[in-house]
Amino acid sequence: SLIFTTSLLLGTTITISSNHWIMAWTGLEINTLAILPLISKSHHPRAIEAATKYFLTQAAASTLVLFSSMTNAWHTGQWDITQLTHPTSCLILTSAIAMKLGLVPFHFWFPEVLQGSPLTTGLLLSTIMKLPPITLLYMTSPSLNPTLLATLAILSAAIGGWMGLNQTQIRKILAFSSISHLGWMAIIIIYNPKLTLLNFYLYAMMTATIFLTLNTIKVLKLSTLMTAWSKTPSLNAMLLLTLLSLAGLPPLTGFLPKWLIIQELTKQEMAPAATLISLLSLLSLFFYLRLAYCATITLPPHTTNHMKQWRTNKPTNITIAILITVSVMLLPISPMILTIV
Repeated sequence: SLIFTTSLLLGTTITISSNHWIMAWTGLEINTLAILPLISKSHHPRAIEAATKYFLTQAAASTLVLFSSMTNAWHTGQWDITQLTHPTSCLILTSAIAMKLGLVPFHFWFPEVLQGSPLTTGLLLSTIMKLPPITLLYMTSPSLNPTLLATLAILSAAIGGWMGLNQTQIRKILAFSSISHLGWMAIIIIYNPKLTLLNFYLYAMMTATIFLTLNTIKVLKLSTLMTAWSKTPSLNAMLLLTLLSLAGLPPLTGFLPKWLIIQELTKQEMAPAATLISLLSLLSLFFYLRLAYCATITLPPHTTNHMKQWRTNKPTNITIAILITVSVMLLPISPMILTIV
């Protein structure tokens, strides 16, 4: 497990710090191979299936990355990541990265893979594994196609919101939440790439909080979430706040990236797109509220007796405490964050 985690960090670092397309591709491949054993660790048929799906999609996406960089090198004679100038290469690269990230219409693998993985691996898949593709988009952002990205982004926000509505499995809900957040990141990458990174960092922190909290209270379904309040009441109350923050409600951290993105889109005279993506984020607000309601409801709405879980005196992990604080209370210091970014 240590070897795999180290390889994961190594692959991410190689991709982030590379200038040459082949090095970036190598990093992505190391990443994919390192996470596969972590997905299929439990040897459950569903976990094996998830690992297989993950491997096939990521391999296809990596091939497309290689293909787009080769096409670009064929036309321009160089392999520099920032010099991706050929339009066809840009289109192929955008679809390859969309496959790697799980943007609509290449999103089908992500909920399935997340559902088949343990919570800790799910956390890695939703956060660290998204960083290398996003950095590649960041480095090539000046030459990307605005229409394609805006279309992918708005579709992702829509599908991420719609398909999350009918789910009862928490990991699938978090997968669709991830897809809609990626939509927000994709729509702004051309106009202000730094905002995409800021959005990603804050999203990663909030998602990490939720995954670690669920891992502490050992909850995977909405029905078990309903009785989890008796185990660690304070942690559940904080889970409510973090979910609302992930939904982007104003006094919380999650409002900051949405606010800045809407502001930037209106500056770019894309008010219709901003309006559309804001309205679509209301869809995902609905299932965040559903999760929050299930997390903090103290009496289940039906009359059958539920087994209450025993309250544990185990103190909450300090990492979770710090992450919750950051996920909920960062909005007042947003001017400082903006000077850092």
